[in-house]
Amino acid sequence: MGPGGGSQEIIDGLTEAVGKGNVLLDPSDLDAFACGQVGMNGAERLKPDAIVRPGDPDEVKALVDLANRLRLNLVPVSSGPPHTRGGTAILAESTPGVVVDMSRMDRIVRIDRRNKVALVEPGVTFGQLHAAAREAGLKVLSPLLPRATKSVVASSLDREPIVIPKYHWDMTDPLLCTEVVFGTGDFFRTGGASGPGTLEQQWAVGAAQKNPMGPAQTDLVRVIQGAQGTMGIVTWASIKLEVKPRIHRLYFVPAGDFATLAELAYRLIRRKLADEFMIFNDFELSCLACLASGEGCEPVSAEDLAPYTAVLGVSGYELQPEKRVAYQEHDIREHAAELGLKLTDAIAGASADSLDKLLEDASPEPYCKTRPKGGYRDIFFLTTLDGVPPMLELIDGMIAQAGYQPEEKGVYVQPIQHGRLCQVELTLFYDPRDEAETARMSGLVSDACAALAEAGAFFSRPYEPWTRVAYERCGDTVAALRKVKRIFDPNGVMNRGHLCFQGDENGAH
Repeated sequence: MGPGGGSQEIIDGLTEAVGKGNVLLDPSDLDAFACGQVGMNGAERLKPDAIVRPGDPDEVKALVDLANRLRLNLVPVSSGPPHTRGGTAILAESTPGVVVDMSRMDRIVRIDRRNKVALVEPGVTFGQLHAAAREAGLKVLSPLLPRATKSVVASSLDREPIVIPKYHWDMTDPLLCTEVVFGTGDFFRTGGASGPGTLEQQWAVGAAQKNPMGPAQTDLVRVIQGAQGTMGIVTWASIKLEVKPRIHRLYFVPAGDFATLAELAYRLIRRKLADEFMIFNDFELSCLACLASGEGCEPVSAEDLAPYTAVLGVSGYELQPEKRVAYQEHDIREHAAELGLKLTDAIAGASADSLDKLLEDASPEPYCKTRPKGGYRDIFFLTTLDGVPPMLELIDGMIAQAGYQPEEKGVYVQPIQHGRLCQVELTLFYDPRDEAETARMSGLVSDACAALAEAGAFFSRPYEPWTRVAYERCGDTVAALRKVKRIFDPNGVMNRGHLCFQGDENGAH
């Protein structure tokens, strides 16, 4: 442990903050964290100097105060390994690095069915929240098959898209209010949680921490959302839920091209006829069908699948659920028929019912994306639905040029914000045991990100290797973000070197 004081001073400070049993210094623990990080762009990934596990917000504040005093680098982590995106990687310029493992803070503080909201700590996983929500008659607005160890708060902070576009009103959804310890060491509560009164006093008068705006004219949740831990550490968040439907049916809609399904999406989402709406290519759907049918780890054959398939859901709630489902199904079938499409409830050996059950929880282990070849790399960006086909044509050419088969890539397109735009998630599979193939895949991903950006892809969630691509196009944004960073983390103690905050380790960005 280097700058800011002797190693014993740092260890003593960490121990005082969180207790001796919650400071991990064993080399095997530190090595395991470093090995769990995906290698991007050849950048050096280091193991942390220590891993600490705070148990409450006061301990988190004590850690941030210590970091400011000794110029430590705190890397907040709430999801379990492996960490495949690199947002929690400790970079060479950021030592000494202390991982703040938030998994001990795993309480579901409150579930409010009347207001359809849960207040959870960062260690709560999707498996935990799914179970608790079902018991309360609610459903989680979840991304597609999150890992079993994925933190609900981390997912919401990262703006992972949910699978129901009609409930996605704003880019912050389903995140509502938060409590955060900024890099300054200051506690802050956003939105309706800011007061007046304590949480308990607010609950007593019917408040539910559901309004994300505030206090007053501020909207600081947007400062911490998407910041990858570079501004502060969230100690709890309120998350929007929805009523669990009494009737829920899932359908497949196969199509020969993406454009036809894009038109179907525009029609149905605009009229709020469907709940879930997702589009997959044949390879991605074959992997999901394999999971749903329980036939083992190998994807079922994609030969009999259409090139693209939409998966959509209809729901009936507490008031006349049968009639609600009937009129939705009737109207959806009419719109599909006008486009030459048909709804089906079984495909590739998997029924819609089995896939529906799969989507109600986290991904089974081993994680779905590791099954085809063991390793995978994701590229995700925003565009409009009608802008997807040229992007896919571009990436197919690059995949073929790199020596891979374009038909063995996964494509998952998720409409968001009522279909106003969509997230495109491309998954490229490779064997991580083959060093040459791993290097070749890294090169392909880097080149593909640059080419996609030139074609209009918007990388709203900047991870390596597209961080540089995302920021180099807008110097004014970078300058503004660095000013914000100096306000909320003036000493640069929060997850150094990530996003556009590369600079000296004392915070002079």
